Amino acid sequence: MKTGQVHLLFRSHSRHWESNRFVYPVLSRRSQGLSIGINLNPDTRCNFDCVYCSVDRSAYKDSDPGVDPELVRMELRELLRDVRSGRFWTSHPFDHTPSLLRRLNDVAFSGNGEPTICRRLPVVCQRILDVFHEFSIQDMKIILITNATLLHKPHVIETLECLDRHHGEVWAKLDAGTELYYRMIDRTRVPFERVLNNILYTGRQRPIVIQSMFIRWNGQPPPPSEIEAYLQRLKWLNDNGCRIRLVQAYTVARPTVCDTVLPVSDQTLDSIVDRIRQIGLDAQSYPAPADQPMDRSV
Repeated sequence: MKTGQVHLLFRSHSRHWESNRFVYPVLSRRSQGLSIGINLNPDTRCNFDCVYCSVDRSAYKDSDPGVDPELVRMELRELLRDVRSGRFWTSHPFDHTPSLLRRLNDVAFSGNGEPTICRRLPVVCQRILDVFHEFSIQDMKIILITNATLLHKPHVIETLECLDRHHGEVWAKLDAGTELYYRMIDRTRVPFERVLNNILYTGRQRPIVIQSMFIRWNGQPPPPSEIEAYLQRLKWLNDNGCRIRLVQAYTVARPTVCDTVLPVSDQTLDSIVDRIRQIGLDAQSYPAPADQPMDRSV
């Protein structure tokens, strides 16, 4: 398969699969395999409105009937059955997946909004584990991808404790070093201090992954002062007992709602990763695909 076709698969993060409402497949550039997404926000509800997001939140209406854990279980069961039988790999566009990437890597709480908003998160997590038991799956990861704003809530803590017992991982977003830049990029009313404190507390309980998005916003990459502040935040977390297993530094790989968002250059991303490593943390860069139809000159 041509490299360009693989990149097209990496950019295809549709939350729709057949007639499913909550469960969808993604070929992930970070896992280098198939990730099954659990979209607990089909109504696009989120407490962030990130400038780099691909979800249009202008159409959000507070009329969603809610999350049905049993339907999540049924949809996950059917998708896993299709993956195991091979039927899934005959379906477009995944029929173009190279053989090395035809591996099931994880199940991830992700989708059209912040998954921890869902009060039924612990029940959904248990239904996923029920499916794992049915399929005799013992070591596949369940990943919670979160903006860290609600990690202090009881229903989220209950979910994290469940994940701790079943190979779970927390991937927490940290896109900024200062309150001003955080509000500009993530566009939220949640205080930056809450995000930092939640990451610290959660990372003291278990190893976590930090996800950081770096973009050009209105033509400009993050200023050097912002990068320095971001590095100091990571150092503060690490020095105070947050067990950061990995920092994922990435940039946009698919179209965004804001047309003034562009990826940073590979050189910019690599420079940031080098500086993260200099403070003693493991880090990995995820640049934009080489054939990304965007200006990558900066």
